[in-house]
Amino acid sequence: MSRLWLIRHGPTHAKAFVGWTDLPADLSDRNALSRLSAALPQVPVISSDLDRAVKTADAIMGTRPRLSHDPRLRETHFGSWENRKWSDLSTTEQEDARAVFDTPGDTRPPGGESWNQLSARVQAAAADLPGETIIVAHMGVIMALLQRALGGAPQRALAQTIDPMSCTIIDRADNGAASWHAAGINHLY
Repeated sequence: MSRLWLIRHGPTHAKAFVGWTDLPADLSDRNALSRLSAALPQVPVISSDLDRAVKTADAIMGTRPRLSHDPRLRETHFGSWENRKWSDLSTTEQEDARAVFDTPGDTRPPGGESWNQLSARVQAAAADLPGETIIVAHMGVIMALLQRALGGAPQRALAQTIDPMSCTIIDRADNGAASWHAAGINHLY
């Protein structure tokens, strides 16, 4: 077994659909970043290539080895809903958005990606990682990996809270087997 430490990037304070929009993270809480860094093992760190994940990874990295940013660890692509508030969506778009979140699977935002597409992308990235790795990414990425660890429908993972700068821990079989286990969800240090 090997362990993945899944860290959600620092807060953006955005009140919109923020997937591939490259917003910065608020990393002003240096004490929280120090506590998080101190709680993590000395294993390689990888992040999404979006600024909020890169800068969060840099802030907690310390002397850990840094792996190249991986765009497969980006948040869900919200297409034409990207960087728009719920209230800015038309009634029809709001109904479509409810379908994306209420029945995750192949339904997707216009020009964006579905849960299944996100999950496939993230699972491929995870398969390429060394055994023990800290992943600094986004809520959707963490939930996609968490779904595999919890088993069952996506709603089980989507029902979890994943706070900014939290740590979710997943143990996975090293031999490629399907055996994954959630060892901890949404820990704040």
